[in-house]
Amino acid sequence: MCRRHSFLFPAVLLLSGCLRAQAQQRPALPAPDHADVRYGPHERNVLDVWLAKGPTPAPFVIYYHGGGFRAGDKRSLSVDLLEKLRAAGITVAAANYRLSDAAPYPAQMHDSARALQFLRLHAKRYGIDPARAGAFGGSAGAGISQWLAYHDDLANPASSDPLLRQSTRLTAVAPFNAQSSYDPRFIKKLMNTNQVHPALVLLFGMSSAEDAGNPRFFPLFEDSSPINHLTADDPPILVYFGQRNDPLPPNSSGEEHIHHPKFGFALKEKADKLGVSCMVILREDHPAGFPLDRFVEFFRTRLARH
Repeated sequence: MCRRHSFLFPAVLLLSGCLRAQAQQRPALPAPDHADVRYGPHERNVLDVWLAKGPTPAPFVIYYHGGGFRAGDKRSLSVDLLEKLRAAGITVAAANYRLSDAAPYPAQMHDSARALQFLRLHAKRYGIDPARAGAFGGSAGAGISQWLAYHDDLANPASSDPLLRQSTRLTAVAPFNAQSSYDPRFIKKLMNTNQVHPALVLLFGMSSAEDAGNPRFFPLFEDSSPINHLTADDPPILVYFGQRNDPLPPNSSGEEHIHHPKFGFALKEKADKLGVSCMVILREDHPAGFPLDRFVEFFRTRLARH
């Protein structure tokens, strides 16, 4: 049976009949003001931009799609969320990035950082304020959004490429159905399981789940995990989980635990210790559905000009 909120649920289900049926029922996105803008050399290095309905330069947010790093597309952006953000005076971009069958980690994060840098470089063209930038997305897109928000700035001031001199820092981040860590060892302890989600095998270029015990991959596990980069100077966080905070079965599968709110609780515990604002919203808090208005208000207030 299709879950009510399954459009926000595991990337591994993206191509299932359930989600295909939902995609057919979902209202079509309005045409972007700037469509399929190329921000890098790969064929998936493209983004769309919908301009804010309000004064410029406007704050902006980037949507990074989910799909377990192995599927998905920028056109999965919620129409309702898009229109509410634009009405609040926020320009919205949505970016594709290389999938893990084309390139393993960290290609996905670096592509997404480049998309942000591209928009900052061309801020005047799109009528945006480069100093007021946010990011959001579900599942893999949530991981990317958090990774950029917490990671040290990737800008290279000495680069001859003006794009690479742009900052990758964010002002606010609002992931949903997020993983705060992609380290199988962390997940094993947090979820009390020995199961590794198949998407992580491909993401890290492992040959099988057994490679999760191979020390060669440990540096990748650690660097990929947003929670490891979280420091006291990082931006405020709003994170929503569509999966209920129910107990997991013994030795739960990846599909069962990959979007569990425990990831959010672990993130908030560290954020609270560091003094970083972090609000975790559960499905139980919003039985009517995804809290669109709270996401929009979060970005509106956090990206306001001060």
